[in-house]
Amino acid sequence: MGEWTRDELQRAHDHYVEVAQEAGRSGSWDAWADLFTDDATYVEHHYGTFEGRDAIHAWISETMAQWPNSEMKEFPHDWCICDEDRGWWVCQIENRFVDPGDGGVYQAYNLTVLKYAGNGRFSCEEDAYNPANFAPVVKAWIAAKRRAEAAT
Repeated sequence: MGEWTRDELQRAHDHYVEVAQEAGRSGSWDAWADLFTDDATYVEHHYGTFEGRDAIHAWISETMAQWPNSEMKEFPHDWCICDEDRGWWVCQIENRFVDPGDGGVYQAYNLTVLKYAGNGRFSCEEDAYNPANFAPVVKAWIAAKRRAEAAT
């Protein structure tokens, strides 16, 4: 039996999803970074490893302000598995771009491992994705945006 109840793990995960959605919508990642412990580790295979909540906050705020990341505003979870014994969540999360004007959905997923630390916070997140899946989505989104802008 794990350290936390399934109910607590579910509430923490649901809150994480809600906060990420608001951060994507607003562009302010402060509350999202606050979901991590002071000594948390964030492993992002393309950008590196970040140690501590302050480093995570600085990285996510800078990265998500840069184009084209700034055009990804939604992060729906396709599926998640909860390892109740460890307090871990493994999720497939879409990185969804705003509608470029054609009504299409442009997204690519990453696999995320979230390690719960208690009190609604996580001690670690690791994101893994295939950059070869992202490049075609970004190119298709740019092309759709250009077509939509040319039509107006």
